[in-house]
Amino acid sequence: MADTTWDGLVPPHGGVLVSRELSGDAAEEMLARARGWPVVRLPDHLVSDLICIGTGVYSPLRGFMTRNDYWRVVDEMRLASGWVWSLPVVLPVEDDVAAHQREGRFVRLEDGRGRILGAMRVEDRFERDVDHEAMEVFRTRDPAHPGVARLRSEPRVLLGGDIWLLATFRGGGASRSNGVAQTGGEAGSERYTLTPAETRAEFRRRGWRRVVGFQTRNPVHRAHEYIQKCALETMDGLLLHPLVGETKADDVPADVRMRSYEALLQAYFPPERVLLAAFPAAMRYAGPREAVFHALCRKNYGCSHFIVGRDHAGVGNYYGTYDAQRIFGRFRPGELGIEPLFFEHAFYCRRCAGMATTATCPHGEEERVSLSGTKVRAMLRAGQAPPPEFTRPEVAAVLMEAMRQRAHAAN
Repeated sequence: MADTTWDGLVPPHGGVLVSRELSGDAAEEMLARARGWPVVRLPDHLVSDLICIGTGVYSPLRGFMTRNDYWRVVDEMRLASGWVWSLPVVLPVEDDVAAHQREGRFVRLEDGRGRILGAMRVEDRFERDVDHEAMEVFRTRDPAHPGVARLRSEPRVLLGGDIWLLATFRGGGASRSNGVAQTGGEAGSERYTLTPAETRAEFRRRGWRRVVGFQTRNPVHRAHEYIQKCALETMDGLLLHPLVGETKADDVPADVRMRSYEALLQAYFPPERVLLAAFPAAMRYAGPREAVFHALCRKNYGCSHFIVGRDHAGVGNYYGTYDAQRIFGRFRPGELGIEPLFFEHAFYCRRCAGMATTATCPHGEEERVSLSGTKVRAMLRAGQAPPPEFTRPEVAAVLMEAMRQRAHAAN
């Protein structure tokens, strides 16, 4: 069982909830100094990593990994300190930038629009082994795998060191209504983002201790709802936590997915039992390793339990159906500090007249209503709502309207 002695909730990973955000005079001073430092421009997925490091989502990380952490994570799924950590979090830089960096120097970190996001003190410069990392992390070197494709597109030289994040970039000021977390900032999914410190404060306010987290990068459907409600039966609360960082180009946009969850919550969940917030990390599509990574991040948000479905964070046919669940067996009881809940694939059974899984339903495939994402997108493009056994009408309406707006904009 997960320990719940840290401020009434599970302790953050590593025992301390990291905060590398600067605000007020400290942020202004850093910003003034940073203007004279060399620039490292971050693509969107590294902006997500920077925000996650700075706000404690990736506790105990305080910055991008140095070589000791990188190699041990790739080979053993542990940090140099011994704490479990399953995915590299690194800063690749072009050779001409890396050549001028030395230990103790600072670089300023900008996004693609030239906005200063924060800074890093360079503590290490080293090269990654792309082929080795691909096989260990993704279990394949196939460039068709989206995670491998990104890995091969990046520079091989990595800079490691502690970071500082400017809170003025991230935005702040949380408010909540009807179980939906909202923060200031740009329109879209960013308004749902809460930091681990904020979710923990909200869990304490609600009196939650046993909190289950749910991860998805897809629009919500009845199978998700069924699994969430099964878990919620034995929990104080549910953190609905869709990933809103960078995903594959053909995935449904994050703001549309968040609206689909909001529609579901308003009609089918008791608002005092659920908190909807956005998970700002990017997808790696690393299957089993990413399942562990997602669990540890939700532990930092204050979750005591985490739902792991079949083929969690998978893509294509690179991972076995249950690999993302079996990987948790590699760790000693209590070592992760968060308890995984394993679920089968859910579906609507016509004979049972309700949602079920193969663990509870004896009927064959012909009785099950289960649609692929490709099929659902084709139906939406044709103006056809998915059947109510698969998607709630309120959710289907959100998806169909988004598809209509996209078609209108394209014309």
